[in-house]
Amino acid sequence: MTMPNARPGAAPQGSHQWILTLELPGRAAATEYGTWNPDPGATRHDVFVAVRRHVTRQFPELERATVVFFSFEPNQL
Repeated sequence: MTMPNARPGAAPQGSHQWILTLELPGRAAATEYGTWNPDPGATRHDVFVAVRRHVTRQFPELERATVVFFSFEPNQL
């Protein structure tokens, strides 16, 4: 999907943007972000679980981390 008014040659983006920060106090933290096209009928919780799983696959040490911040919003201005 190409976003309207996207920069020429820019990679396609998802319909929503997400940001997730996980932290193990005093040991590790990570903030990751990206875009996502949720499945039809998906809930915000479904997306949260999928995004958290995606991030903890990249950072397995954060599997038991506390969620400090989560945002999931339409990727349209």
